[in-house]
Amino acid sequence: MPSTQAPEPLALYIHWPFCAAKCPYCDFNSHVRPGVDAARHGRALLAELEHEAARARSGDGGRRALASIFFGGGTPSLMPPEAVADLIGRARALFEAGPELEITLEANPTSVEAGKLREFRAAGVNRLSLGVQALDAASLGFLGRNHSANEAVAALEHARATFPRLSFDLIYARPGQSEAVWREELRRALSLAADHLSLYQLTVEPGTRFATEHARGAFRLPEGDEAAALYAATAEEAARFGLLPYEVSNYARPGAESRHNLAYWRYADYLGIGAGAHQRLTLDGRILATRRHRAPEIWLERVERDGHARVEEEPLSPVERGREAMLMGLRLSEGVDPGRIARRSGLDFDAVVDRAMLDALMEEGYLRWLPDGRLQATMEGRLRLDALLPVLLR
Repeated sequence: MPSTQAPEPLALYIHWPFCAAKCPYCDFNSHVRPGVDAARHGRALLAELEHEAARARSGDGGRRALASIFFGGGTPSLMPPEAVADLIGRARALFEAGPELEITLEANPTSVEAGKLREFRAAGVNRLSLGVQALDAASLGFLGRNHSANEAVAALEHARATFPRLSFDLIYARPGQSEAVWREELRRALSLAADHLSLYQLTVEPGTRFATEHARGAFRLPEGDEAAALYAATAEEAARFGLLPYEVSNYARPGAESRHNLAYWRYADYLGIGAGAHQRLTLDGRILATRRHRAPEIWLERVERDGHARVEEEPLSPVERGREAMLMGLRLSEGVDPGRIARRSGLDFDAVVDRAMLDALMEEGYLRWLPDGRLQATMEGRLRLDALLPVLLR
């Protein structure tokens, strides 16, 4: 029987799949096209938003509460600011959204896009996430970035003056990067006074240009103790500037955490609009896992024909829900609440985790119980999550 309890606020992700160039490390659903009909694509995003908002209405037919909007990609700073404004305005009309709604847009720090930042702010964006990735010319070239270090710093300064909240990304554990060099680069980045940083260890993803180059021995990445030392240095340097690791790769001043990404990690409902977007939505007591067509052209045709471009949707089993909630939640420094895992999965906590393996991992110092009853991965555990989770979960 469906619950009479009011559903939690949901998060809204809007995907813009186009980029000026494809980065060699990127395995996201991003595409380079010689010409994009931005107005047509914007209308299709509005249509799919309308369709999914109607499905997401609460049990009494009322509007669902909305916690955040995130424009990701691809490169959403290539969107016309008026398209962003239209989507924000329509989302506010379709959902219950208060004045504190977090609205994030990802941007690249090229001079052309930086010049549009004030227009995005006027459109309603109140949090910018800049893809800086590195602050030296050689690394930016290796990573296939189109901006210079000076452009990145200028864009950060402009964004800091324009938006109330600012985050930016850096990639570390690059070929030949020593701990001392990374600490120096990170200190420079932290001095630019963002309230949130996403600091990602470089990995080689299948299907990327880097995967081909790495396989033939074109470069080597730091591994093992070398990579662990870089991870520890990252947390130490961020803490000097008051940014704490609230998730494996994300650091923020208290209160400046990404509310949108917290919705994923806390396993809340979220809608995903646009080519290739995924979503998790609770309907009639079931959590539906949805995927949309990845190809922008086919996505566009299907939305114009059907109002949506879903190509796969299925209810998750209780075990799948429990596993997903644990996989996401143990990435957080706050840990996971066994009671919430049970509520979201419909299973007792012991039906989700292997209790004997849990005890063994605690004895090894990888996991621990917090005083409030949450299960948390320690620093050593967060370094090894990819290896620990398959043996921990049933």
